[in-house]
Parts: sequence; structure tokens; C-alpha cells
Amino acid sequence: MLDIGCGTGESAREVGRIAVAGSVLGVDVSASVVERARHLTEQAGLRNISYLRADAQVHPFPAQRFDLCISRFGTMFFTDPAAAFTNIGRALRPGARLVLMVWQSRHRNEWYTMVHEAVDAPVGNSDDSGNDPFALADPAAVAAILTAADFADVGFVDVREPVYYGPDVAAAHHFVTSMRHTKELLAQMDAESAEHARRRLRVALAEHATGSGVHVDSRAWIITARRG
Repeated sequence: MLDIGCGTGESAREVGRIAVAGSVLGVDVSASVVERARHLTEQAGLRNISYLRADAQVHPFPAQRFDLCISRFGTMFFTDPAAAFTNIGRALRPGARLVLMVWQSRHRNEWYTMVHEAVDAPVGNSDDSGNDPFALADPAAVAAILTAADFADVGFVDVREPVYYGPDVAAAHHFVTSMRHTKELLAQMDAESAEHARRRLRVALAEHATGSGVHVDSRAWIITARRG
């Protein structure tokens, strides 16, 4: 199994525990998260999982090596998605499965729009910077990319599950204001306006507080396909 954008290896470890007779390779561009993944995997005593710091868009994977490729929010940041999925496809055996989780459009994700409403900033549209978490939100565009990369039977499952932001409003507020896109928006404001925005954001988070923490609505796709 190949895990693209594996982060600290949570999904890789889940698969490694199930596929005890198989092997798992987790790939991520961040050296720090790969090192953390290795540490956590060693602590768990799992010996069928390895990690690699690499860019899956260009890394020379062994040809037709993997039976399954998964990614949980790790494939939206390719600068050239067509090239990336073509490269990943070469690493998969004929008939191998591809299973991805990606965000739907930013307008359908309250965890994103809530921040923009708090700072009184437009939600905006997708960009081509390579840093867009919503880059694979359009099913038609994604299906065309995967089909061109020799994947078949492309399907989309609509997932609506809340994002957990923390046990209480204070923790959620700290988490949200530490996010990159939040910090970027606040940095564009003067000090007084930024403080007002932080207060509005705290109020918005308080409206989502439940007895089991702060949960904010989100929408994602689970994308499935098969290597041709």
C-alpha cells in the first residue's frame, strides 16, 4: 500500500495493523512529519511500515509495485495534478485501487468560510499556487485528470462530517488562529481590526460548542478509481 501525503502516519498504521502480511509505504514532503511518523510507528511496534520524504509528483517509485494507494487530504497540493497522478499510476499494478479523501469546494466548508466571515474577507476561488486545499473539489475536473492518467471507474462519495476543533472554545480558538490561512488574513489587518476579528471568531466558535467539544461543519469527497 502507498499512502500519499501520509503526515504522521495515522492512516499508514491503521492499514499496517490490518494488512499484516503486506507492507506500507508512507510518503510526505515534510521531513518533520516523516520523522514523527517513524517514531510513532516504532512505538506501536509495527515493522511492516516504512516512510519516505519525497514529492509524489516526481519521485521515481518502482513500477507496478503497489496494490492500493490511499491519501487523506494529501493530494490537493500538487503543482501539476496531471503529472502527479500519472506518476503515481505508474507505481500501481493493473487493477490496483486508488482511494482519496479531498475537500469539496471552499463555499461548502464552514470551517473555512467561518474564518472569512469573522475577518470580513471574501471567500474567494481556487488558485494555481499549489497551496490550495480545494484544488480537487470539482468532480468533473478530477475525473478528467484521473482518466487521462489511465485510471478507470472513477467515483465520488459525498461525505458530510464535522471537523473537531477542540474540547472547548478556548482550545478551538487557539487552534483556528494558529492555522496558516487564518494568520495570513489577520496579518493583512491593522491591530484593532484584527482583535475585533479574533473576538468575532471566538463568538462563532462558541455557537458550535457542544457537550463533546467544538465541531464545525465540513464537506469532503471520497474519490475511488482503479488503475487501468
